[in-house]
Order: sequence, then structure tokens, then C-alpha cells
Amino acid sequence: MKYLTFIKKAIIKICFLGTAGLAVLLFINLYVVGTTKGRILTVDKASELDADCILVLGAGVHPNGNPSNMLEDRLLRGVELYDENAAGKLLMSGDHGRVSYDEVNTMKEFAIDKGVPSSDIFMDHAGFSTYESMYRARDIFKAKKVIIVTQKYHLYRALYSAKKLGLDAWGVASDQRTYYGQSYRDAREILARSKDFLITIWKPEPTYLGEAVPVSGNGDATNDKQKETEGRD
Repeated sequence: MKYLTFIKKAIIKICFLGTAGLAVLLFINLYVVGTTKGRILTVDKASELDADCILVLGAGVHPNGNPSNMLEDRLLRGVELYDENAAGKLLMSGDHGRVSYDEVNTMKEFAIDKGVPSSDIFMDHAGFSTYESMYRARDIFKAKKVIIVTQKYHLYRALYSAKKLGLDAWGVASDQRTYYGQSYRDAREILARSKDFLITIWKPEPTYLGEAVPVSGNGDATNDKQKETEGRD
């Protein structure tokens, strides 16, 4: 009888803790979304900001080197903002932590193909997470006012992290189609927002820092691939 009573109490405690945990997750998500949704703008409104740079967040790249649908849409939106003079520089921030996987060169080459001069495109090779991209935009690239480009579900968290790091950040959503697996991403984002909510309290340094490369300069300073020259023997 005592054993059954113990089991019953344990189940009640587990249910209580689970309910409390879900309530905390819900509160954090509502808070993150509620405090940032007013900073999501249309392209026309964003073009009036005169920002330091357009910060395009990385996403998956296929083995053949082509951007995924999500990344392609982010890049198209970033180039559109550049063409509308929202900022004079693009900052491509993504994962290039190993030789075999390179988001940022794919991103830069895509923008160059769309007519953006190479010198106006910076690459953040160590943007391994949303939080790290914001931190490095501030400390490595010396940006103060940024326009963040990513899908809307992700934009709330990016804007929240940027705000907590002291950036004057605005966002433009890049959603231009339906993405496979979005229900899973939406569910995962609930946990990710809670994680970044806690991270921005302690503000740890990113995986890598390094020397400053201000976005006011030349984006080719971030190139890591030797360009082939014409007329080479």
C-alpha cells in the first residue's frame, strides 16, 4: 500500500513539474515574440533605415554547393534589400567550420551572381548559431544598426538576441514558399527561443572571435579563397 502511495505521489510531482515546465516555455516564447514583432518590417520600410549592413543568416547547403530553398530565399531577400539601398553592405553569416561544408562562400557567390560587388559582401565564417552571428556582427564586424534576414519563425529569436547584445536590429522576413519539415522547425524553435533567452542573460563569448573587420571597409578582407586571375599561364 505504501508503495502504491509513493508511486501516486511521484506521478503527481512529475505531472506538476511537466506542466510548470511547459508553462515556462510558453511564457518565454510569448515574451520573445511579443517584444520583437514590432521590429519586423517590409522591404519598403526597411529601405528607409540606412543600416550598417544587411545580416543574412545561413542555412543548409546541398552537397553540390547549391543553397537550400530556405537559404536561397534569404539570399534573394538580402539582395533585394541591398538593391533598395537599405544598406550598402551585406554580411553573410553561417557555418564554415570545416572544409567540406561552406555556407558563406555559397552565399557570397550567389549575391555576386545577382550583381552585388564582391567588395560589398562580408563573410562571417564562424556564425555557428543565431546568437554567435549577432555577437560577431557587433564585435568583429563593428555593426551597430543591422537588418536581419531570415524566415519569420526564426526572426523573433534573432531579433531578441541582437537586442540583448545591444544592436539596433530590425528584421525582414524571407518567407517566399512553403518549406518541407516546417512543422518540426516550429516545434524545435520553441526550445531554441528558450535556450537563447537564457544564453542572453549570461552572454558567453562565441566559439571564435578574432581581429575586427568593420563592415565600413572592404568585404574582400573576409575572402578565404584565392580568386583565379585572367591571363594566368
